[in-house]
Formats: sequence, C-alpha cells, structure tokens
Amino acid sequence: MSNRELFIAFWTIVVREIRRFTRIWGQTLLPPVITMTLYFIIFGNLIGSRIGEMGGFGYMEYIVPGLIMMSVITNSYSNVVSSFYSTKFQRHIEELLVSPTPNWVILLGYVIGGSVRGLLVGLIVTVLSLFFTDLSVHNIWVIGSVVFLTAILFSLGGFINAIYADSFDHVSIVPTFVLTPLTYLGGVFYSISLLPEFWQGVSQLNPILYMVNTFRYGILGVSDIHIGFAYSMIIGAIVILFSYSMYLLNTGKGIRH
Repeated sequence: MSNRELFIAFWTIVVREIRRFTRIWGQTLLPPVITMTLYFIIFGNLIGSRIGEMGGFGYMEYIVPGLIMMSVITNSYSNVVSSFYSTKFQRHIEELLVSPTPNWVILLGYVIGGSVRGLLVGLIVTVLSLFFTDLSVHNIWVIGSVVFLTAILFSLGGFINAIYADSFDHVSIVPTFVLTPLTYLGGVFYSISLLPEFWQGVSQLNPILYMVNTFRYGILGVSDIHIGFAYSMIIGAIVILFSYSMYLLNTGKGIRH
C-alpha cells in the first residue's frame, strides 16, 4: 500500500471510532461528566472542607488533577475494549483481516480513536472543574505529554483486553476488578506521604500513581514521585503493550478461529 492509502485506512478507522462514541454521546460522554460532578461535590466540597489542605493546596484543588486523569484512563480503556470486541463479536474484524491494511495501521487507528475519547472527556471534566476551583498551570508541556501518553497506554490495554475477551462479561472484568482499584489507590484522593513507609513502597508498584502524580505536577508543581522516572515507566509500558498487541494481531490469537 502507498503512504496515501495507509493514511486513508488509518483515518477511516479513527473517524469511525470518533463517530461511534459521539453518536451515542449520552452513553459515552455524559455519564463520566455526571460522575465527576458528584466527586467534585462530595469529595471536594463536603469532605474537602473538613480535611483542609493536602500538599499545601486546598483539598479540592489537590484532587482535581487526579480526577481528570481518572476520567482519561477509564474512557480511553473502555472505548477501545468495547469497540474492538464488538468488531469481533459482529465479525466485522474479518473485513479488516482480508483487506491489505497492515496490522499496525489497524492498531493505531483503534488506539488513536480511544485516545480521542479519553482526551475529550478529560477536557470536559477540566472545564467542569473550573466551576468548583481555580486551576493553575505549572508546566503545560508536562500536562499535554503525560495525558496523551496515558490515553495511548490505556487504549492499548483496552485493545489487549478485547482480543482476549470471549464474551461481554470478560470485557468488564479488568475495568471492574483491576482498573478501578488501581485508580482509587493511585493517589487520586491522597498523597502517599500520608501512608506508613511499607504502604508507600507498595503504592509505588501501582503504575497509575506515576501518571496521576506527573499530571498533578504539571498543574500544581507537586509530586510524590520522580517525574523523569514516571515518564520512563509510562513510555516503557507503551512500548511493551504496543509490541504485545502487534504480536497478538500478527499471530491471530483471539481473532482467527
């Protein structure tokens, strides 16, 4: 395929993915907005007023970066896992497999489509948070880069989940029993400096901690972890998941029966 044909194939998948989640915006974009509004009201206003400051900032101001990142993570992941599994379930995947479209183009198309949803929801939640608190910008490059890399990473995770899933129940196992606990324990609502030393070490095994804290550093300038190490963790995880996704596509595992 020529470069122009590769771009057309890639862009077609991306546009289809964007149209898919915008067409049913009441199910894809509205629920996370409502959920985050409840977080802002309950944790920020009601509980936050009793907690006081966290890391030298008001509690609402401290948790907003984590809540924004949480929305990016969950929506990037859920978009790809639901979309690609539906493609398998409805047997549309066969049309892609018999086409001359390279596997890496298929993978990138789904990943970018999922990332767009994650970033869009993150932007909506950011705008919504301005009604509850004032947000500063410590480093715009850190904010933009880490949120984009995080969306890519969890879109790849959703893709792998979709390949292994054999039913719609399998689609929800990882988000429910893995992703949600890791997100809540990833420093969204607290600083790990408050934990005993042992549990601080345990928390550092949670990859989401690095993404949340790096994003918080971009906004507030504070972090519980080293930013350079966090970037190396995120980029390394992207390389591993991308390589494994390509392996699964090339071997046809979970796709060709």
